[in-house]
Amino acid sequence: MTKIISPSILAADFGNLQAACEMINASEAEWLHIDVMDGTFVPNISFGFPVLEAVKKHCKKPLDVHLMIVHPEKYIARFAKAGASVLTFHYETVENPLEVIELIKSEGIKVGITINPDIPVSVLEPYIDKVDLVLLMTVFAGYGGQQFIEESYDRIAELKEIIKRKNAQCLIEVDGGINAQNTSKLFESGVNVLVAGSAVFNAPNPIETIHDMLNT
Repeated sequence: MTKIISPSILAADFGNLQAACEMINASEAEWLHIDVMDGTFVPNISFGFPVLEAVKKHCKKPLDVHLMIVHPEKYIARFAKAGASVLTFHYETVENPLEVIELIKSEGIKVGITINPDIPVSVLEPYIDKVDLVLLMTVFAGYGGQQFIEESYDRIAELKEIIKRKNAQCLIEVDGGINAQNTSKLFESGVNVLVAGSAVFNAPNPIETIHDMLNT
């Protein structure tokens, strides 16, 4: 089973993103997660293209870019050019998810689709076999440091059932409230990719923490 830790740079020291990237390069993390927020879909603003381009210069790992923005279709080509290896958009922000999926695929990068905790998992069924990953938010998108929503395990089980029924190959990713206490249970429940922010970057030894998360 695929097991990936994708640390969220939103929790890193913004004054030294190069050092954060170098830590990721030296670690067992396979991806680096980058949250893009527009202040409209979510009540916060984060990275834009210049930061993504700067991170790309220093990070050797694939950039796992999560778009929390309205009208993501307008910016897909620019995010691909800026260095995204995986580009995930919110189902809630688009009128035609299939169109956005095809736009991302046309850039030659992996495509993900995501939903907030208040959106039924069933809405994703038509797209499960057309994407590379499904991201289930385990907190509400927009802020780091929130507490994991325990009902997420039921949503993960429902998503797994849909993937099996559709004979799809997409990975399951979760984001929000991930820490050393729940990583083992999440991997056991069938999750492939864990996005961890403060649990990694605020740890005394982030490289060791990433190793422990993968091997608990």
